[in-house]
Amino acid sequence: MTEIQREMQNRISQEELDRAFDARFPKKMQEKLRNAKVAVAGLGGLGSHIAVMLARSGIGKLRLVDFDVVDVTNLNRQMYLIPQLGKPKPEALLEILYQINPYAVYEPVCVRVTPENVKELFSEYPIVCEAFDKPDQKAMLVRELLMQCPKTTVVSGNGMAGYADANEIRTCQVMKRLYVCGDQSTDVGNGIGLIAPRVAVCAAHEANKVLQLIMQTES
Repeated sequence: MTEIQREMQNRISQEELDRAFDARFPKKMQEKLRNAKVAVAGLGGLGSHIAVMLARSGIGKLRLVDFDVVDVTNLNRQMYLIPQLGKPKPEALLEILYQINPYAVYEPVCVRVTPENVKELFSEYPIVCEAFDKPDQKAMLVRELLMQCPKTTVVSGNGMAGYADANEIRTCQVMKRLYVCGDQSTDVGNGIGLIAPRVAVCAAHEANKVLQLIMQTES
């Protein structure tokens, strides 16, 4: 147990958190969320927000995968804070998540995802959120997940740059085990940049689809 996890558990009990959930979620919903396992690949603007939303929603187990460290250029759209500059993103995000729910299970993994380790990293997770930045890496992960992890459903983000109408961002099912969230067109390479609001909207679409998929599963 980490120091920050211990400190948070000393501040609030599992029973207090459970009572708060009891006031807002039906019991059956709580049980499904608490028993759910979700992996988030890439912990930048999309992934850091997705992980926080899922933790706040009561997901019982989150695997957090990224090889990068927190940089000053991340502060305009990612969950991280100035004191966390230079820390590996999985470790920095873990500090934040423990302050939301210190009783959930979090698995920070500091590694670069490659075709060779996709199965090892994600095959045990029924749902994986793809949250990479670079188009070639996005395509690689989606392709390898669908090929190597036949029981995994992929929720991917694509098209969230700039400050255009946020209502253009939507969730589409493009294959049986693949959902894509975004406007399907805007790209940071067009010179319009990545800005917090639209990135967060796309992250919310991904997190919401995860919750829908969990609730659709049989008990």
